[in-house]
Amino acid sequence: MTALASPQDAGGLRDEVLALRTELEGARIAIRDAHVRQLSFLATIAHELRNPLMPLRLAAAMLEGARNDDVAYAKHQATIKGQVAQITRLIGDLLEGASIGAGKFRLERSLMDMGDALDRVAETCRPSMEARKQHFEVKRPDGALMVLGDLARLVQVFGNLLENASRYTPEGGAISLTATSTGGCVVVAVKDNGIGISAQALPHVFDIFMRDARACEVNAAGLGIGLSVVRELVKAHEGSVSVTSNLDEAGSEFTVRIPVALANSRLRR
Repeated sequence: MTALASPQDAGGLRDEVLALRTELEGARIAIRDAHVRQLSFLATIAHELRNPLMPLRLAAAMLEGARNDDVAYAKHQATIKGQVAQITRLIGDLLEGASIGAGKFRLERSLMDMGDALDRVAETCRPSMEARKQHFEVKRPDGALMVLGDLARLVQVFGNLLENASRYTPEGGAISLTATSTGGCVVVAVKDNGIGISAQALPHVFDIFMRDARACEVNAAGLGIGLSVVRELVKAHEGSVSVTSNLDEAGSEFTVRIPVALANSRLRR
């Protein structure tokens, strides 16, 4: 004779079914959102690739007729070089994005002073900030900040963060790059008083292909890859990166933590 299920058993089964339905609905929504992001990403790529084509086509067509005009010839050459550089940058971003998914970041780590990376990236980013009349301040200790790092990759990390800060900070705004050593880590903060990050986008800001709709209204350039690259490169250095942003106060602050050299237990390549 088959025993009937008790009310407690039936209630437990009902709860399990409800939980499963909730989980399936969550998965369905996640798949739908991923599909929407993929379509948006493909549309963005098409738009970004198409943008340089018209200036390239016009400059190439006019180049031949400007051979006897040095000024016009140089202008068309500069246009072609600039647009090719833009396409190269876009392809580079796509390759970096592919590297994230494939886990193919390769580091050449050695004992280095983080200050060298910060000096190099500050020198690179300062001219564009000055052109936008942005106040750029660098603060770091006089002594060395020794880490086991890949100089080129760390320059890339802080270059991405500073370029984003400049892109979303209006003319006359303020951007700072600050480094300290605390808690066994070199802590580097990039802070700005720009437009900030929306509450909806903040938890996902390091996700690949994530683009804040509010930020896109200010500057539509980019594929939503840069911050994902930052996160993966920092993780490869056994560090962490975080962000805070308050739209009421305006601005964002990205904080990177890399273990000091003596705190590293192994050297990854």
